[in-house]
Amino acid sequence: MTKKKPLIFIVDDVPENIQIAISQLKELDCDFAYATTGEQALERIAATLPQLILMDVMMPGISGFQTVETLSQNPATRTIPVIFLTARAESDDVVRGFSLGGVDYVTKPFKGVELRSRVRNHLELHAYRTNLERLVEERTQEAELLKDVIIEAMGELSEYRDPETGSHIHRTRAYVVLLAETLVQQGRFLSHLTEDYVVLLGKSAPLHDIGKVAIRDSILLKPGKLTVEEFDEMKKHTLYGEEVIANLEHMAGQPTSFLNCAKEIAGSHHEKFNGSGYPRGLVGDAIPLAGRIMAIADVYDALISKRVYKSSMTHDEAMGIMLEGKGSHFDPVLIDAFVSVELKFREIAAANAD
Repeated sequence: MTKKKPLIFIVDDVPENIQIAISQLKELDCDFAYATTGEQALERIAATLPQLILMDVMMPGISGFQTVETLSQNPATRTIPVIFLTARAESDDVVRGFSLGGVDYVTKPFKGVELRSRVRNHLELHAYRTNLERLVEERTQEAELLKDVIIEAMGELSEYRDPETGSHIHRTRAYVVLLAETLVQQGRFLSHLTEDYVVLLGKSAPLHDIGKVAIRDSILLKPGKLTVEEFDEMKKHTLYGEEVIANLEHMAGQPTSFLNCAKEIAGSHHEKFNGSGYPRGLVGDAIPLAGRIMAIADVYDALISKRVYKSSMTHDEAMGIMLEGKGSHFDPVLIDAFVSVELKFREIAAANAD
């Protein structure tokens, strides 16, 4: 595959100066483009995205400084290095050029060796920076992928303890994201449900029952109704989940938004809006929003799923119980949003059936 040549864009209102610059730089094995006005440069640079810009300062209409200032406001062009070309090299001009993001200053008339050396250096620096940014992005993507895989594996630890829960974590994650996006569309909790936070919810949801790894099989897999003592032990999975995630925070050396969200979900998804839930008996808005959203996803999926201690319900039967819990078990605002997309919940359940 032929390596693409770097593109140098030259802006000067005097065509002869452009020709001189190209003649002095042609041995660098680059491609060239040009403009003779600031207005023309803005349009062509945005279209070609060169690796380096040689910008004349004094031009009729939009000056070189004004052109670069406009380029710096465009995310696509703001990082392109600019070498200013000028017949004046007064200190004020130099300071202004660098303050606008210029990387160098070359005075006219050009000296071929000097111009080539500076252009070559900045092309190499730009290529190095671009490659470094690419590597950083690749490593970041790899780290995110690894994190997602680890989260998935951790979430499934609790499910492996109970083979009847099947695709529970996949369904509940989809429910959580759907409900959060629906709330955003309805203009609810916008200060909390940012785009990034909705992504966090989706990634954190699989860890909601991670604390079940600490619950004895005789309780977790019991085919009948739990005794009061056994249920008290089962309730502790919320606290165990918080502890597991808190230990992850400790190992990470600092809190992270992801782990904090996961900890909230693990510790509060069994709280009830009227304060009758566990482990802390939180009431209303004192329950983290992540936990209130997870509660709807978790209970709905539990109702429609077969367990060792119960048979599955139909969607309509489950909806009846969910609506009965409005204002007592569930946040009324969230239940209204849930009802508005109940058919999508049913579709998710069907697509991810055990």
